[in-house]
Amino acid sequence: MKKSMVVSMSPSSQRKYLLTWLHPFLLLSLFTISSATSHSSSSSLSYSDHCSVIVPESSPTVPDNSIFPSLQTQLSRFTGGERILGNFSSESLSFHPSQNIYKTNMSGVYKIRAILIFQSSTMYFVPNYSTYGTPYYSRSPRKINSLKFVLNGFYSQDSGKLCMVGSASWQSKEGKPTILDAVLKLSCPMNATITTSLITGKLESLSSPNASNYFEPISILAISTDVNYKYTLVSEELDRGFPGGIDLPHNQSLGLEPRMFCTMLLGKNFELKYTNGCTSLQNCSPLGKRINYLPSVMSLSALRCSSGDEHKGQYLVEFGNHSYMGYYQPFDPTKVLVAEGSWDGNKNRLCIVACQILNSTDVQGNDRASDCSIRLSLRFPAFWSIRNRNSIVGQIWTNKAVNDSGYFGRIPFVGNDYNMVGVSGLRYKYTQTERARNLCPAKNHVKGKRERYPAGNSYDMRFDMSVKDFVGKRAWGYADPIFVGNQTYEQSPFTSVSISWDGKSEVEARTSVGPMNISYRISITKLDPSISGFGISSSNLSFIPNEKVEISAEGVYDDETGLLCMIGCRKLDPEFKKSTNDSMDCELQLKFQFPPVNAKRGGLVKGSIESMRKKTDPLYFKSLSMSSSAFYPSEAKKSIWRMDLEIVMVLVSNTLACVLVGLQLLYVKKNPEVLPFMSLVMLVILTLGHMILLVLNYEAVFLGSRNRQTNILLGSGGWLEVNEVIVRVVMMVAFLLEFRLLQLAWSARFGDDNYRKGLWDAEKKTCFVFLPLYLLGALIALIMSPQHSLWRALRSYGGLVVDGFLFPQILLNIFRFSRENVLSHWFYIGTTFVRLLPHAYDLYRAQNFASDGSYFYAVPSADLYSTVWDVIIPCGGVLLAVVIFLQQRFGGRCFLPRRFREAEVYEKLPVESGE
Repeated sequence: MKKSMVVSMSPSSQRKYLLTWLHPFLLLSLFTISSATSHSSSSSLSYSDHCSVIVPESSPTVPDNSIFPSLQTQLSRFTGGERILGNFSSESLSFHPSQNIYKTNMSGVYKIRAILIFQSSTMYFVPNYSTYGTPYYSRSPRKINSLKFVLNGFYSQDSGKLCMVGSASWQSKEGKPTILDAVLKLSCPMNATITTSLITGKLESLSSPNASNYFEPISILAISTDVNYKYTLVSEELDRGFPGGIDLPHNQSLGLEPRMFCTMLLGKNFELKYTNGCTSLQNCSPLGKRINYLPSVMSLSALRCSSGDEHKGQYLVEFGNHSYMGYYQPFDPTKVLVAEGSWDGNKNRLCIVACQILNSTDVQGNDRASDCSIRLSLRFPAFWSIRNRNSIVGQIWTNKAVNDSGYFGRIPFVGNDYNMVGVSGLRYKYTQTERARNLCPAKNHVKGKRERYPAGNSYDMRFDMSVKDFVGKRAWGYADPIFVGNQTYEQSPFTSVSISWDGKSEVEARTSVGPMNISYRISITKLDPSISGFGISSSNLSFIPNEKVEISAEGVYDDETGLLCMIGCRKLDPEFKKSTNDSMDCELQLKFQFPPVNAKRGGLVKGSIESMRKKTDPLYFKSLSMSSSAFYPSEAKKSIWRMDLEIVMVLVSNTLACVLVGLQLLYVKKNPEVLPFMSLVMLVILTLGHMILLVLNYEAVFLGSRNRQTNILLGSGGWLEVNEVIVRVVMMVAFLLEFRLLQLAWSARFGDDNYRKGLWDAEKKTCFVFLPLYLLGALIALIMSPQHSLWRALRSYGGLVVDGFLFPQILLNIFRFSRENVLSHWFYIGTTFVRLLPHAYDLYRAQNFASDGSYFYAVPSADLYSTVWDVIIPCGGVLLAVVIFLQQRFGGRCFLPRRFREAEVYEKLPVESGE
């Protein structure tokens, strides 16, 4: 049966997906519970005493949920209420009206029940892995505190006013439970526009200022999700031709499919490119003096998109100095603009009108979107090159005069997003390919040679890599193809290449086409801040500014020889720009050699990056070497087969261990007189060997901590995890049987006074001999191992000790002149075979499979595995088994010189009594 390569959801993705669907139900349950607990308090509050002036009270008539979407919010913020909310770390809230909304006997007035939640959250970073091993960190919120008000009141559709009274359960600083009574006053206009899409208001305490349950007024600001949003300003600007925007020929920018302009901008960040004339915040920053720094990053997020052919959307424009804006970022009106945009299909550009949010710190809730003089124009370049790979370019400016308050100069911005799948018309202009061909002349392909190398647009062309400089410092990086020839490289390997399990892909199965143009994006991140290379010998500046460098490269790839040769450009640190008058260094040469796809043992992608400048040039750096494990799709079938084989071998080995110990238990049951003569040290070694494996691998049973990257790639995660559990269960049975055998041998030592003293003396002598030897071996293993893998060295040495489990029994037989058949032949021969089989398999595996880091049998960290050890250990194990056989047949000292064997005979002469 063929295995399919299906990318399954990771457990974390499954949990997020489940929570997304359960959110409405959880919210409904929360609302019901909160309503029940606070009903008695809220019902006792008088609505007329606090809200009749805003929205008069009226009698409900029939249910009507037509205004329900207009009252919901998405981004929100609160200020004030320090007495009850002072320990909240993130200023956010949510307003959830109940769907049981009633019309009243007053036209346009609705009776509403809702829950207002103030919540505090903290951000923490979670490591994840892409499907090809690239690690990245995502931020996730975790709620740690919340305060819920259950409210009842009325909403006037004509005035857009909402007034409600209610209460919340709260615990004072002294730990005393109390009730917070409050009135909520909001302005929620219907048919929102860019200037009226803000929901503003305040929550006030109904207690006296001296009361223990009093709190300061809380100002509320949120953005409405009203489905009846009206695009007004941007429509007027388009009618006027959107003056001031970039006017380029139609074919220099990409056109977008309907509604794609919203998805293409979802959570995108842009780098602001200020001119040298920026001297103050007042004439440079779009936010003016609302913040005390000049923002370097702008984020553009789509709040809503229109349906049909309108191609319009509402956006939130955020400014800051960090690259992860837009992900669980607290809504801060002092750093954002509310905007609306429309796609101009005639000029292939997105036109945006933006407004500032004024009075954002007004506790009375008088926030409003005004000063709508800011304009943005964005487009998607139709051509990329080695120097210009900006997927989105644009400008932000104001239509105010230079002398007007709030004026700032025109600011260009760029966005780098390599995921342009689905955008037709994107092209690449190669400018350095001839130079690369001259630096790397094509090799003559030998006819009849059977090696096959990856196709240019196959999954194998993207890889992670380890980077090392001339002094051994390391960095981590990855390389992604951007264009192969004139076609974009598909970002998803499972859609770009169809894998068949005959070892070939559809692309690889075709005939070779020889050298082809190719472009790459390469990113390198430091693992050690002191890494050398890529730097300047005469200064402390590093080639990798801010611990990371991006290289754009292009060149040629020959799929007949597997050689990739490129010219690269790297962005220069600002300190270098002043001396070179250029923002990029394009004197880099990159070479990568791919191993054959059909190689028996896989191989490494090896490469280098070198500077082509003179050694006296400030931008010169010494060569860096790069390597990456090649895991070709053609190897996937062999890897799955190997893992299945190893799982079967683990199951067989542990089952045999159970059977062999069981046979020894049956043997001592029939021959109980041999129990005292079994080496306790031998049994302890066997028992501890299984126990340590169980302890080290318990996560495989309970936590499923095995690296999921291989499971996802091979589509066999569930099968592997189920079998791992079975393996551990069988291993547990073997451990219990060995422990039982140890218990029986221990008890037998105290059962016969005639043998007890002599046996313990022989056991002590055994310990005096093997303990120094084992400790010396452990010391040598620690000295010979690298500092970062001491534990692994000890664990491997422990596997060697278990391999020689018969050595203590041999010593005991020598010291007590044994001639008894203490061990069943099945037990010691079979157990020796089980311990030595992994070494024979390791020799076979090294010759026939590539190393991909996933092992289930003959795990390198659990024993000493190498070509030398895989020969020495089996020979030593067989020798120990032969010695045991000879001792049980001819005596414990049968292989020693004659004078020692005679001592054994004398020891066994019977002593006659005086009688």
